[in-house]
Amino acid sequence: MMLITIKCNFEALLKYEYDYQAKHKTMKRIAIFASGSGSNAQKIIEYFRDNKEIEVTLVLSNNKGAYVLERAVAMDIPAYVFNRQLFYETEEVHDILRDIGIDYIVLAGFLWLVPENLLKSWPNHIINIHPALLPKFGGKGMYGDKVHQAVIEAGEKETGITIHYVNEKYDEGEIIFQKVFKILPNDTPESIAEKIHALEHTHFPAVIEQLVDKIDKK
Repeated sequence: MMLITIKCNFEALLKYEYDYQAKHKTMKRIAIFASGSGSNAQKIIEYFRDNKEIEVTLVLSNNKGAYVLERAVAMDIPAYVFNRQLFYETEEVHDILRDIGIDYIVLAGFLWLVPENLLKSWPNHIINIHPALLPKFGGKGMYGDKVHQAVIEAGEKETGITIHYVNEKYDEGEIIFQKVFKILPNDTPESIAEKIHALEHTHFPAVIEQLVDKIDKK
């Protein structure tokens, strides 16, 4: 097994899942992908901790030094790290998600494109959050303070967050939800980031819940 494990190995995770299925057969399971700190991931985990129908089952990262992994372990969520070769040239990540019964995939600060095998197996079940009002200020390399700096330099009067479905291109999937706020004359990339984080933490978990409920009823 080439996959780097943070909390437990693949076999242990499967045993955990089989035991869990016996008690919670109807639970919808979310996997969170993140590359960095993971504040959104933590808010999502906290939001669903006592939910009887939806749970965060696994956190995955392409960055073995990402703080999101520590957050996951601290909150008793299994966490995995993968590299580029595993993600794009093998079925390993795909098969882990399949074998533990993941229903929905959430990208929360994940910086890589999602490969075709995941897009095909989870159509319209993969969503992302972006710290600007798409279609503006999206695309490869547009993340974090780079986005906020570009917004200010462009003289934008407002900005906000976008939650969207994921496709084969950066930030081009169908928009699900946006929340807007006005940019003040004294705003900086740092102050905008604070406002963006507040919106993300408030709205992302709730939109995920609404989306899972909506799709589940179809």
